[in-house]
Amino acid sequence: MHIKPYKKNSIINAVEKDFKKGTMPIIDIGDSIRMSILIQEGNKQRIQTVEGVIISKHKSQLSTTITVRKTLQNIGVERVYLIHSPLIKSIEITRKAKVRRAKLYYLRSRSGKATRLKTKFN
Repeated sequence: MHIKPYKKNSIINAVEKDFKKGTMPIIDIGDSIRMSILIQEGNKQRIQTVEGVIISKHKSQLSTTITVRKTLQNIGVERVYLIHSPLIKSIEITRKAKVRRAKLYYLRSRSGKATRLKTKFN
């Protein structure tokens, strides 16, 4: 009797397909985004918007993450978000930037107008 070996990746893809979001915009490094996130406070839920620039992206199917950087009261704040998390309600791209690097970690050492990126027109 010959037993056909199963493909590990096909089983994982079949399970992950149910949890992936279908209506996601194409997100690139350097994009300025506005996200609506569901926040749990006690037994109440509310939606909070977060704005910032994507400085890195880690692609890994269902566990794809982005690092969003924003400046609050002259202090740089970075946070990593799971793209396909059910807590993220919507992602809106406000501005696309023309960048030549995969990670924009050099923005950490800059402040003020030096953090501006060139706008991409396309």
